[in-house]
Amino acid sequence: MPVGVILAFLAYASYSIGDALIKATGSGLSVFEIAFFTTSFSIIPALLTKRGERWRDIYKLQHPWLVHLRCATAISATACVMYAFTHIAFADVYAIGFTTPLFVTLLSVVLLHEHVSVPRWLLLLVSFLGVVLVIRPGLRELEMGHYVMMVAAALAAVTTTVLRHVAPKERRVSLVGLQVLYSGIFNGFMMIRTFVVPNLEQMAILLGIGLLGGVGALLLIQASKQTPANLIAPVQYSQLIWAILFGALFFGEYPDWIAVVGMLIVVGAGLMNVLSEKRPIRWKPRVFFFRIGE
Repeated sequence: MPVGVILAFLAYASYSIGDALIKATGSGLSVFEIAFFTTSFSIIPALLTKRGERWRDIYKLQHPWLVHLRCATAISATACVMYAFTHIAFADVYAIGFTTPLFVTLLSVVLLHEHVSVPRWLLLLVSFLGVVLVIRPGLRELEMGHYVMMVAAALAAVTTTVLRHVAPKERRVSLVGLQVLYSGIFNGFMMIRTFVVPNLEQMAILLGIGLLGGVGALLLIQASKQTPANLIAPVQYSQLIWAILFGALFFGEYPDWIAVVGMLIVVGAGLMNVLSEKRPIRWKPRVFFFRIGE
């Protein structure tokens, strides 16, 4: 097995452990407070590594409005995802999150005028039907977290589409630093009304979430340097395995057979979609919420 694939598995495992810790915080802290601390802490691993770019160049932008738009959609998606993790089943969050490629494809066709083949459209449709099997609208009551997660998937698609356009022309320090800066300002302001001073246990959890996210991003970046993206991209679907495992072990969440079938459909269609892609894939760290290097 290529080293890059192993690193990618470790990266997505780090993300999933961090997600489990987010869920473990429950409703004790607001989503804005969680986002403020975890995003702030996630920058630590990047600060401890050599970047090759100057932080004072953070505002030297080629597409300022698009970069700011990406920050806004990414920060909004972060809040939505954290709400979903603390209110609905682990596996449901991931299953809905994997509809992001469908929204990305739609936006790529409409905004970037990219061509998408009929087989790829069919695979995206099959993947969406798999998500429907997992959440089964109309057959069981959907909670607010399900709707919020759908909004998060759409926002993540906008974030990814904008990133694909600006990434070749913007400094990494701008794409990373501005998002951390704006996230701190926005979440810091939003958390004032409901701010609760975290106890030592909560602060340790928040630190752990941030560090896991930062380390996971660095692992994924290193993986992308050693192994073709077409081999790394499918590894993201391993998060559904972690979702089922952590949900069962720590949160008493046991998906029924219909949900399991739906997840297998999502994974299968997603893998076929990625592996059948003929043009090079510009794979980025997952877009559920802020990751360094995204």
